Amino acid sequence: MRNLLKTYLPDPDAIRSNRWLAPFGNTLLHPRLWHLNRHSAAGAVAVGLFCGLIPGPFQMLGAAICCVVFRVNLPLALLTTLYTNPFTIVPLYLAAFGVGEWLIGSGSTFTPPPELGSLPISNWAGALIDWMAGLGKPLALGLIAMAGALSTSGYLIVRGLWRWHLIRAWRKRAMRKRGS
Repeated sequence: MRNLLKTYLPDPDAIRSNRWLAPFGNTLLHPRLWHLNRHSAAGAVAVGLFCGLIPGPFQMLGAAICCVVFRVNLPLALLTTLYTNPFTIVPLYLAAFGVGEWLIGSGSTFTPPPELGSLPISNWAGALIDWMAGLGKPLALGLIAMAGALSTSGYLIVRGLWRWHLIRAWRKRAMRKRGS
């Protein structure tokens, strides 16, 4: 499983040679941020799933900071944050609002997003921020609850899959030893 993941993840030398990331080289090149085992992979998926629901373009920055703090695999965490994209973010936020509404138990109503077509492009960000602020507590609580649930389930699934793969490899090896 490690070899499969390593084919898709970048090499630490790419970070070392990047001029924008060179000032953070000592921190970003810590061996535990690049080592891939069941603990670092499960932690990275959990970090990526949690930080993927951070509003705005700060998802990867949040994931990188969490990776440095928790010493889990950095590239896998950054890759995992990509489950939120322009196609999935709206349904995820609607689900988060519903979860938050259910947790609070209030009868707040969902207001549809602003019509951006009638606004100049320079006002889009402000209109979206005002709309999201109007959603308030249900959205914030729902995002935190969903992020926690997603990261916990992602952690447990990766640990379980890694263990299953390991047990399967042990059994194959034992069968080969018995057969020869």
